[in-house]
Amino acid sequence: MGTYSIKELEKLSGIKAHTIRIWEKRHNLIHPARTSTNIRFYSDDDLKKIINVSLLNNHGVKISRIAGMSPDEINRNVLDVTASQTTASAYIEQLVVAMVDLNEEQFDGIIGSLVKKFGFERTITEAIYPFLEKIGILWQTENINPAQEHFISNLIRQKIIAAIDALPHALNSAKKILLFLPEREMHEMGLLFNYYLAKQAGFKVYYLGQSVPHNDLVSVVDTHEPQTLVTSITTTMPKGIAAYLSLLSEQFPNQKILVTGLQTAEMTGKFPSNVQAFRNAMAFKELISKL
Repeated sequence: MGTYSIKELEKLSGIKAHTIRIWEKRHNLIHPARTSTNIRFYSDDDLKKIINVSLLNNHGVKISRIAGMSPDEINRNVLDVTASQTTASAYIEQLVVAMVDLNEEQFDGIIGSLVKKFGFERTITEAIYPFLEKIGILWQTENINPAQEHFISNLIRQKIIAAIDALPHALNSAKKILLFLPEREMHEMGLLFNYYLAKQAGFKVYYLGQSVPHNDLVSVVDTHEPQTLVTSITTTMPKGIAAYLSLLSEQFPNQKILVTGLQTAEMTGKFPSNVQAFRNAMAFKELISKL
């Protein structure tokens, strides 16, 4: 069971704390517990109900009417509203609910609906990425346990790998691109989606994945001679991000090196001449279209 302060509930649901208090007191929608020092806290059930109430209220259903609905009626109305949406972002809160419940069937159903409506690419950029940001809030506040984090990450990873496998293989004459994460770097989700985008664009992709020893990277580059290297750096590098990018630039002077991640975004100073940073998947897609 997760426990949430009202500020955490506000971040996850998008509903202002003041509004949550009004719904609680005036309409009796949720029933927070209290700590021994009389501080309110909210449960998983409270979070899920606020998310659903917010969705219905944002689509024109009055709070007074929602307050009179049974839980089953609220759920039915949420399904009806979600099914009629024209933007992928409308599904984000429902993904949070599926994660809190460890409900794989619900998660699969939501992703399936998103892909059918918007395509795989928009599903990832407009729904999954913002959803992962919400997971970040849960992780930081210790309201998501390792089981929930692994559960949802593995499901998303499976979806991306399945989408990659469904794409046609590149022509023998295609340009080569190699994707990897440096040693000790394990944040793979964004790199996997870049793999999908590169393969979709017709590149021959060499995907090395997480925590690649540097000597192995050198060996693969020497053997297969990709024109472009792509990496993502989130964790702190032992000698600093600038030193690492300089090492890549010096060892692979004939390759274009594309790099993203938190450490890159926070780097100050000039990038080596053959190294270029990008912020997100759409920026990556634009860059590789010009290679």
